[in-house]
Amino acid sequence: MRDTIQRELENIEEQCGVRILYAAESGSRAWGFASPDSDYDVRFVYVRPVEDYLRLDGPRDVIEWKLDEVLDINGWDLRKALTHLKQGNAALFEWNNSPVVYKTTPEWNRVQEISKAYFSEKVAIPHYYGIAASTWAKHLCGGTVRYKKYFYALRPLLAARYIEEYHKEPPVPFPDLLNADMEPRLRASIDSLLEKKKLSTESEENPHIPEILAFIKEELSKQKAIGAGLPDDRNRDWTALNRLFLEIVRG
Repeated sequence: MRDTIQRELENIEEQCGVRILYAAESGSRAWGFASPDSDYDVRFVYVRPVEDYLRLDGPRDVIEWKLDEVLDINGWDLRKALTHLKQGNAALFEWNNSPVVYKTTPEWNRVQEISKAYFSEKVAIPHYYGIAASTWAKHLCGGTVRYKKYFYALRPLLAARYIEEYHKEPPVPFPDLLNADMEPRLRASIDSLLEKKKLSTESEENPHIPEILAFIKEELSKQKAIGAGLPDDRNRDWTALNRLFLEIVRG
C-alpha cells in the first residue's frame, strides 16, 4: 500500500503541476488503532510555481485527490497550511507529528521547526474537547456502540490531558497518550478495548463498557472547564512564517 500511495503522490505532482513538501497518515493508522478494514487517510502539503501565487485568478488552495473505500487523499497549499499554522490549527500539528510519513523535504523540516512557536493551548484543548463532545452526542448515547467511536472520544480527551500537564503538542499515537496516570481498572479496560478494536470491523455494534463511558463523561466536563479558562496564547507574529513562505516559493 505504501507503494500505491507513493504512486498517487507522484501522479498528483505531475497532473496538478505542484511539488509535494510533506505527506503523512492522519487517521486511525497513525493513531495506532486501525481496524482490518480501515482506510488510509493521507494528508499532504504542496507548493505551486511562483507564478501561480501572483495570479489574480489564483487556483484553489486544496487538492481533493481521491476518496474511496481504501484511500482518502487530499492536501493543502503551502499558503493555506502556514496560515492555519499561525492560527494554531491542531489538525495540522497532528499531520506534522504523524508517525507514518510518506514524503518529507528539507523545506518542510524548516516548517516543523518554526511550528513549535505557534502551538496554542487555547486553540488545541477546545479543539480536542469539541471532537470528543461531538462523538459523545452522536455515537455514545445509544444502547450499543461501535468500538472505534470510543477511541474518537478517548484519544482527543487524553490529548487534552497531555497538553494540560506538559504544555506542548501531544503525541499522535494513542499508546503514547496512555502513559498518563489513570486508574488501573480503567487502563485495563482501554487495553482490552484496543485489542478488540484491532480485530473488529468498522461497523460492528457492541455493548457499552461502563468504566470507559464514565471516564469519557467525567473528562468531557473537566476539559470543557479547562478550555474555557485558558488565556489566549496564540502567537500573533507573522514574520517568521512570511519569510519562510517566500523562501520556499522562490526555491
